[in-house]
Amino acid sequence: MKKSTRQAKIEQLISQYTITTQEELMQRLKDNEITATQATISRDIREMQIVKAADGNGNLRYTIFKAGNKSEELRLYDTIHEVVTNVSQVEFMNIIRTLPSDGNLLAAIIDDLNLPEVAGTLAGHDTIFIVSPSTKIAQQFNQKIVEHVNADLYLEK
Repeated sequence: MKKSTRQAKIEQLISQYTITTQEELMQRLKDNEITATQATISRDIREMQIVKAADGNGNLRYTIFKAGNKSEELRLYDTIHEVVTNVSQVEFMNIIRTLPSDGNLLAAIIDDLNLPEVAGTLAGHDTIFIVSPSTKIAQQFNQKIVEHVNADLYLEK
């Protein structure tokens, strides 16, 4: 089976059903007569930029985080404004607190942008650790985040 065909089916399945694990996704594919290994599914998830995010009911499910025609940087700023509850800097790291279940989504957006201010991220349920190359660069990144968290500053920008 061609990768593009399999990935198109994956996109259709995660849009149509609430899928929360790779095992569920593999079973849905199998039900559609598509056999794939767990390693192949993992690769597809990474390539397709599929992340777990909360749906309207607060349940975690797979979703593709790409945002239609928005630039990825605008997507980052919108997401920061919507989900970040606190940001603090410790030396060359920023610790970002988000609404429950949004840590991974925001970290995936940050990772996808390959920002020079970000050497790496570590994300959990509602907390992201962002490592920067230096304390000064971490401070600049912190200011960028804070600008977009605060609604008043966000509107002035």
